[in-house]
Amino acid sequence: MPRTSRFRRPMLDSAVAAHEKRMAPLLAPEPADPAGRRRVAQENDAAVSAALGIESPATASEVRTVAVDGHPDVRVRIYWPGDEPASSDAGLPILVYFYGGGFTIAGIDWVSWDARFRERARDAGVIIVAADYAHAPENRYPVQPEQCWSAFEWTVEHAEEIGGRRDRVAVGGASSGGDLAAAVTLMNRDRARHPIALQLLENPALDLTIGHADMRGISAGMPGVIVRKAGRSLVRQYLGDDTSKARHPYASPMLAPSHEGLPPALIITSELDPLRGDGEAYARALSASGVPVTALRFIGQTHGSLGSTGFVPAADVAHRLIVSELRALHQAGAE
Repeated sequence: MPRTSRFRRPMLDSAVAAHEKRMAPLLAPEPADPAGRRRVAQENDAAVSAALGIESPATASEVRTVAVDGHPDVRVRIYWPGDEPASSDAGLPILVYFYGGGFTIAGIDWVSWDARFRERARDAGVIIVAADYAHAPENRYPVQPEQCWSAFEWTVEHAEEIGGRRDRVAVGGASSGGDLAAAVTLMNRDRARHPIALQLLENPALDLTIGHADMRGISAGMPGVIVRKAGRSLVRQYLGDDTSKARHPYASPMLAPSHEGLPPALIITSELDPLRGDGEAYARALSASGVPVTALRFIGQTHGSLGSTGFVPAADVAHRLIVSELRALHQAGAE
């Protein structure tokens, strides 16, 4: 009988491969300049969403503008789970969330992100406050973490006004937004110590020195040197030319001197994503510091495939998992 190796090369999930093949003809090439790339990326998001029939559920929402000390104001959009804004005595859990886009693209107005926020709010019965933080390279660190911190503080201060409870506030983010979410938990520990019930990190970037990137799972057709080069390009746009900034804890939460006193965490990673190294290393660092943490790696998934709910079965599972964690906040606040 043929021998079966215990160390088989990771393979792309067939559902992801089919979904990517379907989307490829819909995507226009992105130009090199940041503003042009951002514009075309949003147009691609709208085109793909229209072709796939992705629509935002008709749930209540409202945009507010939050002042940020020493930095540009930040827009936040409040998403309620029902057709009307929650009453001030509703006592709902709140998730403060930061979108992903490599610090350079995406936002709360993208069709895909708006639909995701509305679906999660509706399915989990929670309020989501999504921050539309500024893009690099036009705005660079520390603008983004300070904007996200101000969005979080605003949410805590106005929790009851928007129908929530300040002892049932969670913080979350995906990719670069996961970096910002983790930074906010560190800032909160250092500055205010508001109760945070959960930190939800989805394929997060947590070490901007690229020191924890794991290239073992990526395709042989995409050499690690190319992936690292692309990562460093995004980091340079975000941090500028001063490479020492990448070691600041609020830029690279993985490199913080201590992770003690941080909130419980759910960290989701994907097998075919170099950032799985960041997420899994952070899970170990949190656990070693006494922080309750659950980390799950989705086999055969890529950096963005878990956002493809309705088209990739693993993405549907990830959605149900996240909704379940958010629903649990109805029963118990932060310790």
